[in-house]
Parts: sequence; C-alpha cells; structure tokens
Amino acid sequence: MAELLLEVGIALTGIAIAGGLATRSTLSVIPAYIVVGIVLGPNEPTSILGLPVALVGDREFIDVLAELGVVFLLFFLGLEFSVDQLLQDRKRITAVGGIDFLINFGVGAAIGLALGWPIVETLFLAGIVYISSSAVITKSLIQEGWIANDESSPILGTLVFEDILIAVYLALLAAITGGGGLRQAVISVGTAFLFLGGLAAIAWYGAGWLDRVFSTTSDELFVLRIVGLTTLVAGAALALGVSEAVAAFFLGTGLSQTSHVERIEHVVTPARDIFAAVFFFSIGLTTDVTLVAGVAALVGAAVVLTTLAKFVSGTLSGRVYDLTRRRSLRVGLGLVPRGEFSLVLATLAASIGTGRLGTVIPAFTVGYVLVMSILGSVLIQRADTITDALLSRTTSAE
Repeated sequence: MAELLLEVGIALTGIAIAGGLATRSTLSVIPAYIVVGIVLGPNEPTSILGLPVALVGDREFIDVLAELGVVFLLFFLGLEFSVDQLLQDRKRITAVGGIDFLINFGVGAAIGLALGWPIVETLFLAGIVYISSSAVITKSLIQEGWIANDESSPILGTLVFEDILIAVYLALLAAITGGGGLRQAVISVGTAFLFLGGLAAIAWYGAGWLDRVFSTTSDELFVLRIVGLTTLVAGAALALGVSEAVAAFFLGTGLSQTSHVERIEHVVTPARDIFAAVFFFSIGLTTDVTLVAGVAALVGAAVVLTTLAKFVSGTLSGRVYDLTRRRSLRVGLGLVPRGEFSLVLATLAASIGTGRLGTVIPAFTVGYVLVMSILGSVLIQRADTITDALLSRTTSAE
C-alpha cells in the first residue's frame, strides 16, 4: 500500500509541476501532462543524467482515475446541451457525422490499402485515424473558453456521431476478429442501442426525478451523489460494451434540464479536473518511445494526411451549421486531436496478438495518439493566429 500511495503521490505532484510550468509559459497543459507521464512512466527514458526517473510503474489505480477523467469530461459536455437541442439538430448531426466519416475513415482506409495491408488490418488503421478524442477536445474547449461559442455545436455533433458509431464499429470488429459471427455482433449492437435509448429517455422525461434525487443542502452528499451515479452509469455501460463516454454525456444532458447545473459546475469541477489531468498523464505512461521510433515514418505520414483530412471535414461541418468562414476553420482545427478510442482499438488489435495487429498497430497508435493529442491541443490554442493567416492569404489571393 505504501508503494502504491507513493506512486500516486509522485504522479499527482508531477502533474501539478508540469501544469504549473505550462500555465506560466501560456501553453496548453495537455501536452505537459502527457510529457511528464512519459518521463515518470515505466518506459524509456528510465534515467536522465544518471538519475532514475521511472517512478510510476503500478498503473491499475492510475487507469481507473484516467477512465473517470474521460467520463467526467463528457458528463460536463452533456451539461451544456439538452436532448431537445440534440433532436432539433439531428439532421445536421447526421450530415456532419457523415462528412467526417467519409473523409477521415476514407483516408485511413486509403493509407492501409496503399501499404498493401489486408482488409482487417486496414479496418483497424482506418478506425484509429478516423475518430477524434472527445476527452482532449472537451478539455481544450473548456480551457480555451470555446464551450459557449458557435463552434461547439458542430464539434459536439461530430463527437456524438463518432462515439455512437465507434461503439457499433468495435462490436463488429470484435465479432470479426473473435469469431463471434454476425449474431454476436447484432446482439452487441442491439444491447448498446437499448442502453443508450434508456439513458436518452431518462434524460428526456426524467428531469423532475433527477431534480429530486440530487436535492440536498449538503455539498458533500451532493458531490457523492453526482460522482457515484455518473461512475455507476459509466461502469454499467462498459460492462455492456457501450461507450462509457457516450453514457456519461447522456446523463449530463439529463441533468442539464434540472436546477442543479450551476451547483455541479461549482462543486464538482475540481474533481473533474483532477481525473482529466490523470487521463492525459496515463497517455504518457503508455508511450514507449523506442517502439514508436520503429514506425516513425508511418506515424509521420498519417499525422500529415489525417490532420489535413480532419481540418477539411471539420471546416465543411462548420459550413453545414451556417457558421462564418473563420468559425468553420476553427471547427476544423478543433477536431484534430485523437486519443482514447484510438487506444481502445489498438488494445483490441493487440489482444488478437498475431502479426502486424499485435506489433505494428499498437506501436503506431501510441505514437500517433501522442503526436495528435499534443498537435491538436496546440492547434486549438493557436486557432486565432492560424485562422488569421489563412483568411488573410485567401483575401490577398482574391
């Protein structure tokens, strides 16, 4: 117990120091959290100037906190929206989700086929580069103050579409690679939709009930009820093979229609920020830079192609929502980060453990997610500078 407590203390202290340095340098804290995870984690570098730095090795407890980070980032995102709003926007959500899928999944599939990979390996690669990171993007939106801006609607619509689609995609890939067949895939997908449908119904009809459940004068009991129910719903979703992030999002939309929103934002936000910081730290822990070096060319090519693809699809999505050119470009920049679901796909590939699925794809994904999460958060932070440059260039050309 003492060793575990010491490792958790080292991790949180490292995160705090890295976040402080990033803030002082006016940089995004997300890359800082990831880098300190690499430095303190069990992989190379294990020493710097002769001093051992591999100080955090037991990841089980860290993994749980990191999972809660994803859950609470999406829960807070749901607080900003209602089921009414999502239903009103369903046609535009379908449109931006379709654009996003066709362009980004298509680019991933083209890379796999150009490399001569078999269809199953190509499907894994396409899924890994297709899906944006809900956690990284949500954290960046909150940090940069975009959450109440017009850009957030097409970004949110794309994330919701992606997260639901990837739940179906994971079920199909697991069935294909695990030999479960079409029947098992249909059961998995049906279970996922029943669970999410139940959550959506609670969000739609249960505002009065949720209002009563969380009515208490004690902040302590209020926080415990919010954290407890959110974690319970996310855990149930995972047990059923459903995205815990989507489940947390729907629970957040339900609470968005109650009188508790302001209190949640006031008393639960610190817990969310701690969990989210540990999530980014955990990405660093999984990064073995020696493995990434072996697939550096593939990572480099994928980063360039998929950054451009996501920028184009995001910009088109902004236009679907009738945003201005500037705001549409910001949507394109906002959707670049990749993260947790790409790692989930890589874990599934590694569990099969044969050939390229067990070696190249996991190493590629770790390097790709590392670069894209850092690059994506920086692009969001520098969005004004980038859009100014792009707009001035197009104006000059005209």
